[in-house]
Amino acid sequence: MMDFSLMIHGGAGAIRDPQRYDASLRAVLESGVRVLAAGSSALDAVVHCVALLEDDPLFNAGRGSVLNAEGEVLCDASIMEGRTLRAGAVAAVRGVRNPVRLACEVMEKSGHVLLVGEGAERFARARHLAFEGEDYFKTQERIAQLAKAKRKREIALDHSGTGDDKYGTVGAVARDRNGDLAAATSTGGVVNQLNGRVGDSPIIGAGTFADNASCAVSCTGVGEDFIRASLARAASFFVEFLAMQAEEAAREAMRYLVAKVNGQGGLILVDQQGRCARAHSTPGMLTAQFAGGVARADAG
Repeated sequence: MMDFSLMIHGGAGAIRDPQRYDASLRAVLESGVRVLAAGSSALDAVVHCVALLEDDPLFNAGRGSVLNAEGEVLCDASIMEGRTLRAGAVAAVRGVRNPVRLACEVMEKSGHVLLVGEGAERFARARHLAFEGEDYFKTQERIAQLAKAKRKREIALDHSGTGDDKYGTVGAVARDRNGDLAAATSTGGVVNQLNGRVGDSPIIGAGTFADNASCAVSCTGVGEDFIRASLARAASFFVEFLAMQAEEAAREAMRYLVAKVNGQGGLILVDQQGRCARAHSTPGMLTAQFAGGVARADAG
């Protein structure tokens, strides 16, 4: 059994110029490994990593979030820990610097699992979480991306095959030295989405799931597909009840997504033994992992 394991992702799709993301992914992974090596929990590690990814404008989460049809940034995030199945999530929140930290506060302090919109924002202020102004989130790249989508009258994944540079939903899964699992996911949604649209990232069992009896999972892709397939929970089912190891469970979950709804996207997974895996139905996926004492990044 491995001491601890960590895997992160920055989205799945037609990834142009994958080297653009390599340094950021490796830096976040190394930082998360230091957290786990110091004896912190899997929960602490996934929150730490996803918050760093939210702060990086390269990725479609937090500061780098895409704009909706009204030119606004609305963020979703969720977190789950595998020992007790506690979970927290937020959807359609404005101005919160790190939605994943708000999801953690929802889990630990609210008595609820999911808070949305203004209610979630009021809770964030009550918990003294950091907020940022509109200019922090609205990068020039995202403004241009929305304008292009509107000209084409399309709603597009940030990592779709349109020829643009790709970014993507972010997530992390971990197993700590105590054998506990955790998962976290965060996103700005899809370009030009309707105001109020919510994808899979804040939906427990669809975009995020963790259970010490099976595995921890974080997903990215067409959120509606992942919701309809309950994909994160399906992957954990394959581990717990069909005795699949990480690689097989990830592949089977993706085959299930494609067979059922022709779903587009990918997932990362770490099982109770600390084995990491990923699978995707898109041309590529941005990931980095530390398992068995070895670090690796992959954009293929």
